Amino acid sequence: MTKSGSEGMAGEGAGVSMRKNPQDTATAGSSGTLQVVEFLLGKEYFAIDLFDVKEVVEYTTITKLPNTPAFIKGIIDLRGEITTIVDLKQRMRITEESVQPEENCRIIVLDEKNTKSKIGIMVDDVLSVSTFEMKNVDTKSASEIGDEMSILGIIKKSVRDKETNELIIWIDIKQLLKDIDQHM
Repeated sequence: MTKSGSEGMAGEGAGVSMRKNPQDTATAGSSGTLQVVEFLLGKEYFAIDLFDVKEVVEYTTITKLPNTPAFIKGIIDLRGEITTIVDLKQRMRITEESVQPEENCRIIVLDEKNTKSKIGIMVDDVLSVSTFEMKNVDTKSASEIGDEMSILGIIKKSVRDKETNELIIWIDIKQLLKDIDQHM
């Protein structure tokens, strides 16, 4: 999906809430399904749990902070609240260049229940909210990679008109950002 395809999700200049009522939707433990927010980092597909996401907002000017690691892009004023922005590509050491300018990136604001402070992650594009059957998630390969990578599994997404699957890396955003407050 291109930038124009995600505009329907994020809207012009507005944030779109990603929160859903857990009673209305199935979770990975209850019915064998997994709900995620899919996004791009470079040319690779990634996903995080839907319930870790508060909303998706368009890129806004980021104020850089001195003496912070390179993966902390800075802070933004999001409706009157200071939110720390983490460049997920730098945090995950992905060196591949973005296919679009930084101003076209999206910010996924994380649910504060899962983080100690207001945090947003900058990604190249947000593609969709998707539901997958757990039978299409390979968690064994992820466990062989190691915990320090924060990979929960590899999602095999069927692609229409193709005989192969698209692979989506399902990451544990809580694990990946657990030490963020130490860097501030």
